[in-house]
Amino acid sequence: MTEKYDYKQLMNVLCNHHDVIDVPDIVEKNTEKWFNQTLTQVNDSVARLGIVEGDYHWHKHEDDDEFFFVLSGKLFIDLEDKTIELGPFQGTTISKDVMHRPRAPEKTVMLMVETAEIDPIGNDQA
Repeated sequence: MTEKYDYKQLMNVLCNHHDVIDVPDIVEKNTEKWFNQTLTQVNDSVARLGIVEGDYHWHKHEDDDEFFFVLSGKLFIDLEDKTIELGPFQGTTISKDVMHRPRAPEKTVMLMVETAEIDPIGNDQA
C-alpha cells in the first residue's frame, strides 16, 4: 500500500520455480478492493495476480510495456483516445509511456506480465 493510494501491492515473489501457484486460494483469501501480488519471476519479467474492484488512477510506465489478461470479471482500460473492454480470457498489452487507467465495475481477477522493475503505481499526472 502507498501513502497516496489505497492499494495493496505485494512485490515479493510468492512462489519459487516448480511450486504450484493456487490462484483460487489466493482469490478466496483476499479481502482488499485493489490487490496485486507477484506470483513468480520468469527471467527479467514477473507474473502478477490482480484482484480488483473500482478505479485505479491515471498513470503510465515510461520504460515498460504491461500485459493484462482477465480470468474472471470485467476490466476496462481507459486510454486518452479510447477504452479497451476485457472479459474473461481476453487480454491486451499497454505500450510503455501510454497514459491509462484500469477500472473494474465488479470484482475482477487478472494476470499481469511486466518487468520485475516496474512500479505498478507508475508515473501519474495528478
